[in-house]
Amino acid sequence: MKTLTVGNVKLENPFILAPMAGVTDRPFRVLCREQGCGLMYTEMVSAKAILYKNRNTKPLMEVGDEEGPVALQLFGSDPEILSEIAARVEDGPYAWIDINMGCPVPKVVNNGEGSALMKDPRLVERILTAMVGKVKKPVTVKIRKGFDDSRVNAVEIAKIAEGCGAAAVAVHGRTREQFYSGKADWDIIRRVKEAVKIPVIGNGDIFTARDGVRMMEETGCDGVMAARGAKGNPWIFAGLLYCGETGQEPEPPSVDEIREEILRHMELQVEYRGEYLGIREMRKHVAWYTAGLAHSAALRNEINQAESYGRLRELIEERVR
Repeated sequence: MKTLTVGNVKLENPFILAPMAGVTDRPFRVLCREQGCGLMYTEMVSAKAILYKNRNTKPLMEVGDEEGPVALQLFGSDPEILSEIAARVEDGPYAWIDINMGCPVPKVVNNGEGSALMKDPRLVERILTAMVGKVKKPVTVKIRKGFDDSRVNAVEIAKIAEGCGAAAVAVHGRTREQFYSGKADWDIIRRVKEAVKIPVIGNGDIFTARDGVRMMEETGCDGVMAARGAKGNPWIFAGLLYCGETGQEPEPPSVDEIREEILRHMELQVEYRGEYLGIREMRKHVAWYTAGLAHSAALRNEINQAESYGRLRELIEERVR
């Protein structure tokens, strides 16, 4: 199996869980790691929120020993704050520090952060120069194809990142204007790979194991990042490993496997967040796990009414069969 080395960090395999707000928390990362995921990202964390000691940032930054390598993803737009915070947190349990330049959410973009940074290459250069200058661990960047179709500049931004000393670049093959609609442009990933010598991680439309292997074949990228395709589907990483070895798509998980994974996920969520928050957090995950199963719409409705761990467990054991 192909490995992936970023800076001084060598991963077991090149299959990566993308950072997703409200999804890639500790319980979900543990499940993905158990399925063989090579590296995972935290949910993105505001550098300003860390600076001002916002108490909501602490849970986002927690990483357990059982998770394997995890990268911390920061977002912001101030080179001084980003570099100062990166230096402050780098002694934590993180494989590397990543800067988000891809988030399309309006409240982030309207603040000049996330994918808005791609409109200002000079600011990108200042941010990465400052961060690489202050941090000993690898610094990476996650970008998009461009801000919109009139500003497709992933190759330019990737070259800037390499020139500043970034250790890798992840490329989502959609513009900010697209959000998550339409088809991801894998050709832009290929073009970035051809333009830089640092590792390139491809992202966009990885919904099956074969998608990931095909992306590597078609673009030459060094790693593959699964995002929406991992929701309710931590098995995608075992599938990517299997397909990478055999070229074949594995059998999907059985209903019994799905049920047991939901129950394990529930236990981890309640242990991590407590019963009240853990049960509510599980509602969206159960919807993802059960999509496509018989009577899943009725089950989701019942689950959204469940107020206790016992009731949720009862519903899963009875109905996911």
